Parts: sequence; structure tokens; C-alpha cells
Amino acid sequence: MLSSTPQAILLVDGYNMIGAWHSLQQVRDRYGLEEARRELVTFLVDYSAYQNFDTHIVFDSQYQDAPGSREVVTGNLTVCYTDYKQTADTYIEKLCAQFRKDIRKFDQRLIVATSDRAQQLTVVGYGAECMSAQQLRAEVELAMMRVRRKQQAVRKQRSPRRFLASSLDPIARQQLAQLRLGNELSTEE
Repeated sequence: MLSSTPQAILLVDGYNMIGAWHSLQQVRDRYGLEEARRELVTFLVDYSAYQNFDTHIVFDSQYQDAPGSREVVTGNLTVCYTDYKQTADTYIEKLCAQFRKDIRKFDQRLIVATSDRAQQLTVVGYGAECMSAQQLRAEVELAMMRVRRKQQAVRKQRSPRRFLASSLDPIARQQLAQLRLGNELSTEE
């Protein structure tokens, strides 16, 4: 059973992931940036639930003349769009600086996922852990593989072999079938 408190807060530089993950680059190039964002969110919804992380995917809105916004996707995942003229890097750095003064730092890890080396060095200075885009992709794939294995194990448990009759030898099964049909069993040995 998962604890109610997430074990870590994961801050993800969204466009950095899209630029670094080959599968997301292909989606972006073929279907557009919106679809690549959606695909990243889908990957991280499952991963965040599996890991029990409070994940925030941060997207730059620095060139959009609009205020920042937050969209709560699930209890484990929030999508954040920065304010006008604010980068994802500055947004993440601000959250790291606030977390440094937060009491949660004693109970939770703070992880920043980005391959931007300057960003990594900055957030480590605030006490956060770093994860590269490729490390996060590998972790997401590993979690997906583990979930698939668990699902396969559950399916196997639901197979017909779980019934008592499946463990009986063929003669005993035949005798039980005769009894079910109301036929008497012969007592020959």
C-alpha cells in the first residue's frame, strides 16, 4: 500500500525532455508540440503513480503573452506553464529555493529532471537531486516493464490452473464429472 505522502517531489523540465527523448522528438516532428506534451504527460502520470512521486512538469511560456497556469492532471501529477517572460529553469530554481526552507525537506526528496548542465548545478546548490533526461526515460521504461510483469503475473493467477479441479489427475476429474451428471461410480479397483 502506498503512503499518503509522496516519497519525492519530481520537477521535470518538459521541453528538455521532449528535446532529449527520441520518441517524443518523433511525436513533436510528426504531430506537433501539443501532442508531444500530451505524450510526456501520459508517460509521467503512470511513472509518478508507480513511484509515488508528486510530479510537476514545467513548460516555458516565456514567449506567450499570458499568465502562468497549473493543471492538476492526477493526485500525483501537475502540469505548470510559466508566466510571461519566465523560463522553466527560473521557475524550477524558484521552487528549489522555496523547498530549501520547507519542513518537507526532512521527509521528502526533491529531484529535478533536466539535461541542462547549468540548471543541474544550480539546483544541486539548493539541495535537490538531479536526473538527466535519459535517466528519467530509462526509469519510466523500467517502471512500465515492472507494471507489465505484475499484470502478467496477475493474469496467470487468474488462469484455469488456479482451480482445484486443475490439480486433479484425469481419472479423478472424470469421476467428478460423472457424479455431477448424477451417474454412479463403479467401485472396481
